[in-house]
Amino acid sequence: MRKVNEENERIKRRYLKYLKAAKRKDPSTVQKAADGILRFEASTNFASFKKFRIEQVIKFRERLEQEISKTTGKPLSKSTISSILAANKGFIFWLADQTGYKQRIRHSDADYFNMDAKGQRVASAVRETPYPSMEMVRHAFNFIPESTEVERRDKALFAFFMLTGARDGAVASLRIKHINMIDGCVYQDAREVRTKNAKTFTTFFLPVDADYLICFTEWLNHLKKERLFGPDDPLFPPAQVKAIDGEFQVSGLKREIYKNANALRKAIRDAFTRADLPPFTPHAFRKTLVKWADTHYPTREAFKAFSQNIGHSSVVTSISAYCPVSIERQGELIKKRT
Repeated sequence: MRKVNEENERIKRRYLKYLKAAKRKDPSTVQKAADGILRFEASTNFASFKKFRIEQVIKFRERLEQEISKTTGKPLSKSTISSILAANKGFIFWLADQTGYKQRIRHSDADYFNMDAKGQRVASAVRETPYPSMEMVRHAFNFIPESTEVERRDKALFAFFMLTGARDGAVASLRIKHINMIDGCVYQDAREVRTKNAKTFTTFFLPVDADYLICFTEWLNHLKKERLFGPDDPLFPPAQVKAIDGEFQVSGLKREIYKNANALRKAIRDAFTRADLPPFTPHAFRKTLVKWADTHYPTREAFKAFSQNIGHSSVVTSISAYCPVSIERQGELIKKRT
């Protein structure tokens, strides 16, 4: 059981409420802020924030540089350190305006949480992330078995990601009523679907491969006709597990949506590893599809339509974040003679 300073807990609770209610931050962002502040608090042995000193920050930064990640067994990455420092900088800046703290903390004290320029460049550097080719995706899709209902669900899930490029958090919260098979689209209603930044938009199925659409359509029909699922039931329901003959076995499907996308990510990773490929995540599909769209939607208007289709307000986001020019291609284009 970790040590607790009740006074600190009360002011932290107020700050996190401020982030959520006033600054309208996403719950995951609020949680990261809470985790970052807790790290600093632990480094001071949970001393009251009213006893804040600049020396505490200096020691905290040194400790972060030496800390080993429990996940990777390596030193914390520059991006992780930058995120932790940023969380505390925002908190201390806010704290300087609060009653009981404003005489002890100045706004300029928050600047001591800044990362050095060199480290910040490393932390914010854009790196190429691996993603599967269309051929790799199809190969993994072919290897997904279909002998059980859960396997058919996972195969349909895989196909759906390729048809829409939707984010896994949104897919985990989709219900049957959000699918329009007549127009071939998905209505991502932010009132019910966990879309990024609570954005509501319509996604039309991409014409990438007819087999993906066939697979998904068969799954939807299975839910409606055989499972008798209605409009408010989940599109990709969790498995119902019960103890049968002394063993836990899948006995059906639940009529509730997933609380998070962890199970969906695992299903996709497993699909790739089963085919002896790297364990790509659902988000990697988005980069695969942007690369595909770069060729199949050559006009400015067409690519803009695709960009909107995957939830981007600006086409610049699609190009800069998902369609960067590789170093090899950069060299080819620069050296090419007209």
